[in-house]
Amino acid sequence: MNKLLKPDTDSGKKEAETSPVNRRSFLRAAGIATSLGTIALTTACKDDDPDPMPGTGDTVDLGSADTGVLNYAYALEQLEAAFYSQVITTPYAGMTDAEKTILTDIRDHEIVHRDFFKAALGDKAIKGLTPNFSSIDFTKKEAVLGAAKLFEDTGVAAYNGAGKLLKDGGNLLLAGKIVSVEARHAAVIRDLINPKSADFAGDDILDANGMDKAIAPADILAAVKGFVKETINGANVGK
Repeated sequence: MNKLLKPDTDSGKKEAETSPVNRRSFLRAAGIATSLGTIALTTACKDDDPDPMPGTGDTVDLGSADTGVLNYAYALEQLEAAFYSQVITTPYAGMTDAEKTILTDIRDHEIVHRDFFKAALGDKAIKGLTPNFSSIDFTKKEAVLGAAKLFEDTGVAAYNGAGKLLKDGGNLLLAGKIVSVEARHAAVIRDLINPKSADFAGDDILDANGMDKAIAPADILAAVKGFVKETINGANVGK
């Protein structure tokens, strides 16, 4: 697995800072409700997470060309939305009000992203995936934030790696807007794990030119396969 995709469990032992104001404002600034239209308005404030119809553990083909790239993003957003929904439904021991506020904001963003891709793809959307989070101990803060870091860092690298495969300029523009939100999520999660540090832009996620790393779809799908029961076939993504 790519080094970027491994959560840093040691840093998760540090106590997270509890002041909600700056972090929550930071996340609110990342909201994309206006650019995503009515989908955002109807989903971002829901307390529950109406998942897409779950799959049955079989093979899911993402498709080709831009449809394949969008389904690839849709698959990742499904996992993120399901993860944060579980985090809020079963909070880890000692979760502070500030942490819950931040994690709820992230959950709402991920639900918006997921539902946007589902609507944009229409009848070309893959079915709902079946998450497998059995390896994550949702009762422990260290495990939850470590997994959140993994998902967010992976998400940013995934969008960066797939962007060049998009042929439609409008799709590329939307992907750019969404990846910027994912990067904000990644930064705030890293700050929860290690407050007041430089981890928000750590050497493990930035290259020598100060740019976020980009990882190809095949490598991302290999890294996340343990978190979904279906086998995802992305061989033709972007082709």
